[in-house]
Amino acid sequence: MSYENYTSHLRKLADVNFANALLQWDQEVFMPEKGGAARASQQATLAGISHDLATAPELDTVVNELLAGNALDEKQRSNVERTAKDFAKRNKFSKEFVEEMSMAISAGFQAWQVAKKDNNYALFEPKLQKLIDLKRREVEIAGYEVHPYDALLDDYEPGTTSADIKAVFDDFKPRLKELLAKVFAAPKPDDSFFKQHFDKDTQWGFGLDLLKQMGYDFEAGRQDISAHPFTVSFGSGDVRVTTRVSESDLAEMIWSCIHEGGHALYEQGLPANDYGLPSGEAVSLAIHESQSRLWENNVGRSKGFWQFNYSRLQQLFPAQLGAVGLDSFYKAFNRVEPSLIRTSADELTYHFHIIIRFELELAMIEGSLQAKDLPEAWNAKYKEYLGIEVPAYSQGVLQDVHWSHGSMGYFSTYSLGSLYAAQFYAQAEKEVPGLEDAIAIGNTKPLLHWLQEKIYTKGRNLTSRQVCEMVTGKALDATCFIEYANKKYSDIYGF
Repeated sequence: MSYENYTSHLRKLADVNFANALLQWDQEVFMPEKGGAARASQQATLAGISHDLATAPELDTVVNELLAGNALDEKQRSNVERTAKDFAKRNKFSKEFVEEMSMAISAGFQAWQVAKKDNNYALFEPKLQKLIDLKRREVEIAGYEVHPYDALLDDYEPGTTSADIKAVFDDFKPRLKELLAKVFAAPKPDDSFFKQHFDKDTQWGFGLDLLKQMGYDFEAGRQDISAHPFTVSFGSGDVRVTTRVSESDLAEMIWSCIHEGGHALYEQGLPANDYGLPSGEAVSLAIHESQSRLWENNVGRSKGFWQFNYSRLQQLFPAQLGAVGLDSFYKAFNRVEPSLIRTSADELTYHFHIIIRFELELAMIEGSLQAKDLPEAWNAKYKEYLGIEVPAYSQGVLQDVHWSHGSMGYFSTYSLGSLYAAQFYAQAEKEVPGLEDAIAIGNTKPLLHWLQEKIYTKGRNLTSRQVCEMVTGKALDATCFIEYANKKYSDIYGF
């Protein structure tokens, strides 16, 4: 069999997976409430077809024949070796298990939507427990060497273990706490002007302008509204984002647009000719998150970015922002304060939201924490790490969509992504002449081109560590983030 047989099979598998992703996108954006039961069945059917293709004997045959020969170039061999690893892992799971998981995820998501809306955790609890039980079965089927959580991490961050993440967090936490202590001791900037009435449609138009400025290609994507902002790709020619707009809080739309735009730029920049192949897929979720956090924080929360954009925003909302200077606006959207909602958190306290979820996931997968006990454990950790009381399920354990998707093993990649982002951006500042000056006049093309060359062209055949070392010359080091944050916040808070 030839390499063409191999690529044809993988592209057919990608077609099925992207069709299922399209159904999920529709479920979260447009699907009517009564469509849930049929949608769960449809997605389970496609998940079963995907599993059949991913574990088909003919795929195993062509992979083994190709690896036994010497006709492959370096990139082709890397693709086939990655597929061989995927095949071995997927072949451990029965089609029945895959379909059962898909049904549980559809049911979990639908229950979560209602539970969050009604602030009623009891509606979600049994569905979540079902997903936890299935995830515990999954890790036993997949196998692991040290900790069961490592089997889940391998899906999102290959080559990384829970011990690795603990080591990063153990190094990071005391330095972050030291910085936060200085911030909390200083007077807080006024951000009350964010909490006025901002017309939804006007916000929406400004968000579209921000995405265009970043380089998001609307001929290869679109933006819609969803309860929880997300990005979904059906290939580099169709990458869609969603946002959340609050007429009483301008910040929600701005940062969700920029954040999801960062994800989308990565997906739109993947090599289209490698559709369906490991070399045409993102390296990992931490690298993916590094792109969204780089655009959101290192670019979108910089003063230079708003030197170009703020006058336009003032023109759109003169009554609300006309008397607010750029410096006050910049300090306000970088205000640091413990908060309940992860997606609205500042870029410093955000990491404790992630650490909380990571620790809870470890306990759930270990079996020491059940769904019925999760709200109490959640609330206790928010008190411990952020010093705040959780007043409602919707602002606590029900705020995130991820567990209803069965996405466990995922949250730590958010913090890892922020650390990678700081390291990548520091390197870009060294290698891209006049980067800050370009951003200050609304020109993000030099940065985008650098990211396309350094990050977007790297496929799933590499690990996050390998990419980081290739781009920056060293492995992940939280020092870049701490240095960036100290410089930025000492200027804002005057310490």
